[in-house]
Amino acid sequence: MAKKLVIFDMDGTLVDSSVTIVNAINFVRSKIGLELLDEKLILDNVNNSAIKSSEFYYNAERFTLEHEKWFSEYYSKNHEYEIRFYNGIESLLTMLKLDGYRLAVATNAYRVSVMESLKHLNIDHIFDVIVCADDVSKPKPDPEMLYYILNKLGLSREEAIFVGDGERDLQASHNANIDYLMVNWGFSDYSDAIHSVKELQKSILEL
Repeated sequence: MAKKLVIFDMDGTLVDSSVTIVNAINFVRSKIGLELLDEKLILDNVNNSAIKSSEFYYNAERFTLEHEKWFSEYYSKNHEYEIRFYNGIESLLTMLKLDGYRLAVATNAYRVSVMESLKHLNIDHIFDVIVCADDVSKPKPDPEMLYYILNKLGLSREEAIFVGDGERDLQASHNANIDYLMVNWGFSDYSDAIHSVKELQKSILEL
């Protein structure tokens, strides 16, 4: 069946937000009296599905409203200076849209931060659906986000592709039984993943 929908993870797939993520997490840690974490330690675990992120980053059973408020506070003040597209992504999105694909985002980031980033990069309007961690009861690797997008657009899983950069994305796609493409320019390094946006474009068109 021909593909009609491309779902993207955001951080590490569409945009390089590594500096902001590190600084925002450490800003929250400073607010709750924890020592700052090394940049590499933070980024190496962004997509680590074996950890409980709230415990790993904040020594907390779950993310709280205060965590979200402080994270968003830092993000809002600094994202314009610290995030950027990965090379070729903006052109890829434009090409896919012109070719008639529906586009969506499925991200474990908070909606406030996500919308600020996408609006700053002037691509919020290009997506048919944007689903964030606080829009669902279970974020990735649970498939709820992907199911939500399919239901919203009235499409089947056979008509969709999910593009991500980490284990949580891979597991979510498997759980939803949606075709998956792994890229390696984000927060993970997979030798057998897609290494360039040109290669990603070719892979999408071939599915």
